[in-house]
Amino acid sequence: MNKQFTKIHLAYALIIGSAWGFGEVALGAGLKSCAHMMSGSLMTGVALFFIAAAWVASGNYLTPILSVLIASVFKLFDAVLLSLPVMHGAIGNPIFAFLLEGVAFIVLIAIFRQVSWKSMRSRALLGGGSALIAVAMFPLVKYATGVPACVYPNTIVPLSVFFAPLAIAFSALMVPLGFTAGVRIRSSLDNLDLRIKNSFLRAALSPMTMATALVLVLLFRMIVS
Repeated sequence: MNKQFTKIHLAYALIIGSAWGFGEVALGAGLKSCAHMMSGSLMTGVALFFIAAAWVASGNYLTPILSVLIASVFKLFDAVLLSLPVMHGAIGNPIFAFLLEGVAFIVLIAIFRQVSWKSMRSRALLGGGSALIAVAMFPLVKYATGVPACVYPNTIVPLSVFFAPLAIAFSALMVPLGFTAGVRIRSSLDNLDLRIKNSFLRAALSPMTMATALVLVLLFRMIVS
């Protein structure tokens, strides 16, 4: 585990967080104030995919945390485009979910820091365990944003709890994929860093990626709104 946070770790966070942020906006385009039934559970797996990729790419605890914050920035930018308040259910609640997913993942890898995470089974358990913690705690969102978690029709059961098995199973699949993506992202950026001789261009690559993703969000909203 690399304990020192460097510029390359920041680059990983900017690139992965931007990809996650844009994906969250695009996939959630049809959602307004509440997650549509099981879609929120599927987005848990998507979030943990990017969190796992950020951690594996950098080997640093701070990178997935920063990726969560960057994805949250995209959600806030989307709120501006949609003229929605920060505490709207379609904005504040997903950001709360991001934070829970990031914390759950970090807590588990910190507790089980002696685990190598090389086997598919351990990675799947990490994904499922992170999802279990996140979905179990999500009903607390009403205390953070003032907007209660959506419930299954004609019940008082929050959607996150009702569809928890789906979120756990999907996350158990997505986190191992995130591990694979993290290795490939690290290799790709290392190779790209060697090919780009200009130090300024190397330093500007990740901020440009984030700026491009924000522009794509703007264009996306202009098309679908």
